[in-house]
Amino acid sequence: MKKLILLVGVLVLIAGGAFIFLSGDAINALIKTKIEQVGSDVTEQSVTVNRVDMKLLKGAGTINGLVLANPSSYSAPSVFSLNEITLDINLKSLGTDLIVIDQIIIDKPEAVVEFTENGNANIKDLLEAIKKNTASDNTAVESESEQAEPIIRVNKFVLAGVSLTVDLTKLGNKSHQAILADIQLSNIGGESGMPASQLGAELVKQALSSIWQQAKAEQADILKEEAKDKIKEKAKEKLGGLLDKLNG
Repeated sequence: MKKLILLVGVLVLIAGGAFIFLSGDAINALIKTKIEQVGSDVTEQSVTVNRVDMKLLKGAGTINGLVLANPSSYSAPSVFSLNEITLDINLKSLGTDLIVIDQIIIDKPEAVVEFTENGNANIKDLLEAIKKNTASDNTAVESESEQAEPIIRVNKFVLAGVSLTVDLTKLGNKSHQAILADIQLSNIGGESGMPASQLGAELVKQALSSIWQQAKAEQADILKEEAKDKIKEKAKEKLGGLLDKLNG
């Protein structure tokens, strides 16, 4: 019984560490509700989930149709959405002080990064909100309730096949699409792990940070290529004008 209660605690880690014993559809409903509540609190944007399906005895589960809304000052309806998250939990670790999730895979998520003329971007704003809303978790002394939470480490975290839209319309450009190489992060929570209530926010922060870094690189490459094209076009115009004079 103790191990099963611990397992339920692990399965709601993304939802902020709720730690109670339920079964069947009640667990799925709890996880869905907690992900939406905690995700919205941490990011300051609406988070919705379509469906949760946990297979407790197998130490596995899926979360489907998660959508993170875009801040209201941006155009796209969402900044991040995904088809499926799968979790692979190390059952042998459930009886220990450190619970290990062998792997979390987010399959084919879609991300929209909107840049503005003043140098801001939607993901940048979200990361600042997450940093602000989790700052106390990093510095506060643990309470008795926090000490009772399961301590978690994620060995491997994969964002597979991210479909990225880089929207540069506010910079006088257009939207560009790219499929990113798989983003793989390891040892989330460190060797000693971290409380379940903090781990979900850390996973979101690291996922968005990785996408943000690649989006900035894509933006730089796009603008560099456009600048080269403009230089080539001007050179052709000057050469054409010179030839016209020579032939005239």
